[in-house]
Amino acid sequence: MSVLATALGALPTAVGDGAVAPVVADFSQDVFWVWLLKAVAIIVFLLTSVLIAIWFERRVVGRMQLRPGPNVHGPFGLLQSLADAMKLLVKEDVTVKAADKLVYILAPMIAVLCSLLVFAVIPFGPEVSIFGVVTPLQLTDFSVAVLYILACAAVGVYGIVLGGWSSNSTYPLLGGVRSTAQVISYELAMGLSLVSVFIMAGSMSTSQIVDSQTQVWWFLPLLPAFVIYLISMVGETNRLPFDLPEAEGELVGGYTTEYSSMKFAWFFLAEYINMLNVSAVATTLFFGGWRAPWPISAINDGMFNTGWWPVLWFVAKVWLFMFVFVWIRGSVLRFRYDQFMKIGWKVLIPAALLWVVCVTFVQAARQLWDVDLRTLLFFLAGLVVVGLVASFLVPEKKPEPAPEPTGPQEFDPFENGYPVPPLPGQVLPPSPRAQRRLAATQPTDPSGPETPLEVRGG
Repeated sequence: MSVLATALGALPTAVGDGAVAPVVADFSQDVFWVWLLKAVAIIVFLLTSVLIAIWFERRVVGRMQLRPGPNVHGPFGLLQSLADAMKLLVKEDVTVKAADKLVYILAPMIAVLCSLLVFAVIPFGPEVSIFGVVTPLQLTDFSVAVLYILACAAVGVYGIVLGGWSSNSTYPLLGGVRSTAQVISYELAMGLSLVSVFIMAGSMSTSQIVDSQTQVWWFLPLLPAFVIYLISMVGETNRLPFDLPEAEGELVGGYTTEYSSMKFAWFFLAEYINMLNVSAVATTLFFGGWRAPWPISAINDGMFNTGWWPVLWFVAKVWLFMFVFVWIRGSVLRFRYDQFMKIGWKVLIPAALLWVVCVTFVQAARQLWDVDLRTLLFFLAGLVVVGLVASFLVPEKKPEPAPEPTGPQEFDPFENGYPVPPLPGQVLPPSPRAQRRLAATQPTDPSGPETPLEVRGG
């Protein structure tokens, strides 16, 4: 982590004017009760959003699958999330006898604690007056705030890994191991996708990144990085189609198999808070943060970007990404584990590295060599076109055709561990039971080595 922080911290000075951009948010007037009020407001916002997200996900998926979804508890089923929370509270709290008790209990707490820390550096809006104190709508900010977010996300995976290991059971252990491999591949791709934002904004401060999107939101000029981040954030939060650490069809429940009652609820809470976290990061770094979308931002000289209005735009953008999560869950099937890892290591990471090189080249050319941006874009577009044309001209290597079978092929249906029906041209081997039955019905020579009774007994 220290090496990554050093490398990323040097990016603004490498492509800028030699100085890292300062933090825009001014917290000089904050006092203790303002910090406490902001922290409580963030926790209330997250817990309330989780309750809404559970109801929202069930309603949206129900509509996608042509079924009503929750509609009994309260109007439109709005109290369904509260009913789920009460059910988890009153369920029997079972502790596995063979588990490592201390780690078993600490693991879900680690997951929840790390998920709650991310929103400390997320800006909800500009400066406002709270009971006479002018303060930014943000708990805190510093020059490497995005690295702090990545660190919290990486440490939070320890909760999943330790929960799977401490359960002292096979399926939770496999889920924890899968989660380890998942965070290595997708956290790396996610971090690389954010590097291009650091290069363009010249800072890793979240308030500075939002301030740099006054003219254009970064998802437009950095569209490939934005797409890579969208895919990575789904894998980072263990959501379909990347929910391999808790795949019910393979691992029963994965790392949560041996958890019940409130200990399971902590993991459940951490998953939904992490969805809100990555959605807030996408909003802050790519979607203009708390800034109003055009043309609303142009009304009355930007009046909707001042005061408490930006909170509305920020929350609306976060829930737009939450809808994307639910949309993907209702539309895409779960990947196989080999497909899942192939996407992370062979597609996302190389693509993110290539994009970082391109953005660095463009920004360095603009800052150091005073090259016109339009000329650079035409040059890069020409390279892309030439590459595409060359890829079509390269002949595809065709595999050599397999020799045609001359007769019926005998194969073992249990070769891969489970029965497989024969294909046309394949013949099942004779059944041992049928052979014994045939030998029992045929007359045998009494002077022979065995009798039909002996065959049946064998």
